[in-house]
Amino acid sequence: MTIVAFKGFGGVRLQAESSGEELDPSVLLVHGLGRTRAAWDEVAAGLVGAGRRVVALDLRGHGDSEWPADGRYDFDAQVEDLRAVLAQLGTRPVVVAAGIGGWIATAALATDAGLLAAGLVLVDLPSGNAPAAIDPAFAFDARALAAFPHGGIADRLEAAARGIALPSLVVRGGLDAPSPGGGAADGAEALASALPLCDRAEVADADLLVVTDRSEAFMGLLLDFLERKQPRAAAEFRAGSDPRTLRDALGCFASGVTIVTARGADGVPVGLTANSFTSLSLDPPLLLVCIAHSSNSAPTLLEADHFAVNVLQIGQQPASNRFASKAEDRFSATAWSEGHGGVPVLDGSLGSFECKRHAVHEGGDHFILIGEVVRATFEPRRDPLLYFRGKYRRLHFA
Repeated sequence: MTIVAFKGFGGVRLQAESSGEELDPSVLLVHGLGRTRAAWDEVAAGLVGAGRRVVALDLRGHGDSEWPADGRYDFDAQVEDLRAVLAQLGTRPVVVAAGIGGWIATAALATDAGLLAAGLVLVDLPSGNAPAAIDPAFAFDARALAAFPHGGIADRLEAAARGIALPSLVVRGGLDAPSPGGGAADGAEALASALPLCDRAEVADADLLVVTDRSEAFMGLLLDFLERKQPRAAAEFRAGSDPRTLRDALGCFASGVTIVTARGADGVPVGLTANSFTSLSLDPPLLLVCIAHSSNSAPTLLEADHFAVNVLQIGQQPASNRFASKAEDRFSATAWSEGHGGVPVLDGSLGSFECKRHAVHEGGDHFILIGEVVRATFEPRRDPLLYFRGKYRRLHFA
């Protein structure tokens, strides 16, 4: 077991306990208000025994984490704390959050969920109206109680949940167990319905909290979810089968995004989005890009004497989508100028390489277009548009 310190929102020191092997799939445990990371001790031990790395966090003002000097204990400060911790972890954990910690986790993952986490498990969710009435421990400090919302948060959480396209699990326990008149359980059901990829489960006995008194039953649900959604064994590709696994494995190589452009014999510009691009040689200055034979632009690029590779920055994601689509005129909505040999060079790109054709080689369902660079320009003040695991990404600075 190792004590780990994180820097939260406004520089607040947040303390956590890390256990398990560093290379095992990770789980971040977030307690509810009025509790500490110790509430997870039994669950954490079970997860480590099942081959998971566990980080159990103390929220600000709880356990060994600092009470903020500026008195900021509000909901948004807690949300930013969790986002900061996720950015500093160095891996994408499954976030398991209990009570109002589940509110915090849901709001924290409202944006960039796929960059910050691998999954979300919500347990013992309170109603969106009166947390103090549901969990008496919540009122452990008058300042804490005054700082958190007592109503109106349900709409915000549901809107956040709709944007969290992660494997998710909502477990009903003591705080949110169904009641004859609905009530507290409705908050859990609303979030479960809003989460796009959500499973539901329930632990019997509405009088007890899942993570303390029913951890054995909860562990079974949690481990089943983790093994299905974040398995410890790596997926394996074997030649001649399962091309999806190969595609996903190749997607683990993060790349930039380019638009390759040229002109046809009739002078009409063509272009397509590609991320199979690399430098080949500095002397002579050669680069290559791989083009699918099925692309509408492939015949022109096969024959063109000149072409350009435009490396995209984050503001050019719309252009990337446009040139990856079947749109007839991709250039009408894209600012460009004429480069060497008449090739279209996209304005505002992170970098542009104007090339003359050097060689073409066959490569299965693609061909490899090699160009000799005759002119290169770049803009060092922009951030790159990245592509990783089938999604656009941007640089994260923790």
